[in-house]
Parts: sequence; structure tokens; C-alpha cells
Amino acid sequence: MDKAVEALGLNLPQLIAQMANFFVLLLLLRLTLYKPILKMLAERKEKIAEGLNAAEIARAEAAAAQANIQAQLDVARKEGQEIVAGAQTIATRIQSEAREQSARDREAALERARTEIQLERDRAVAVLRGEFAAITVSAAEKVINQSLDRQAHQRIIDETLAESSFSGQ
Repeated sequence: MDKAVEALGLNLPQLIAQMANFFVLLLLLRLTLYKPILKMLAERKEKIAEGLNAAEIARAEAAAAQANIQAQLDVARKEGQEIVAGAQTIATRIQSEAREQSARDREAALERARTEIQLERDRAVAVLRGEFAAITVSAAEKVINQSLDRQAHQRIIDETLAESSFSGQ
């Protein structure tokens, strides 16, 4: 076998020394580089997993916040609609009250006008009675060409007018 190894051009003691060096180097690399690199890779894997987990938590929180915002928007929208409905109700009530007040004011003005017309009519009738009485007395004085007792005639004229249809009743 020595000849077969020599025929291949291999030096057995040098091959054994190189193999020993290889195993020593492998052992040193395993102790100094392989374990720290594996440890670093494991830490990196853990950080990536934590980052993914944090992203998933953040996504869930964002979804919850979005749902909360949507709920608040719905509540605000509903409150806005209630405020608008309340404002419309108030506006309708104010319009109704204004119409009622206008009708009351119109009725009061109409009643005042009727009262004023009645008072004017009564004054006009009184003035006409006075003038009629004065004209009647003057006419009677001229007809009989003498002065009559004005108070007595006024009383007679007032009684006659009260009995007549001219009394305004």
C-alpha cells in the first residue's frame, strides 16, 4: 500500500499532518466562528420574529383604532343628524309661533279698528244729533218767529230722537 500511495504522489506523513491541521482548524473555527455566527443568526431570527410580531400587533391596533374612529364618526354623524332634526323642529315651532302671533296681532288690530270705527260712529252720531237739534231749534224759532226755551226743546228733541230709528240702536 505504500507503493500505491507513493504511486499517487502522496506523502503519508504529510497527509496525516495536513489532516490533523484540518481537524484542529475545524475545531478552532467551530469554537471561535461557527458558534458565534449561529448565535448571531439566531438573535437576528429572533429580532425578525419580534419585528413581525410587533408589526402584527401594530396592524391589529391600527384596525382597532380604525374601528374606534369609525364608531366615533358614526356617533358624531348621528348626533349631527339629531342636532339638525332638533333645529328643524325648533324652526318649525318658531314659524308656527310667529304665524300664531301674527294672527293674534291681526285680530287685535282688527278689534282696535272696529272699536275706533264704533267710537267714531258714536261721535259722528252725537255731533249729528247736536247739529240736528240746533238746526231744528233754529228752524222752529224762525218758523214761529219767537225764541223758544232751548232746554225744554232740547229735551223734547232728545226724547223724540231716542224713540225714532235715528237713535242708532
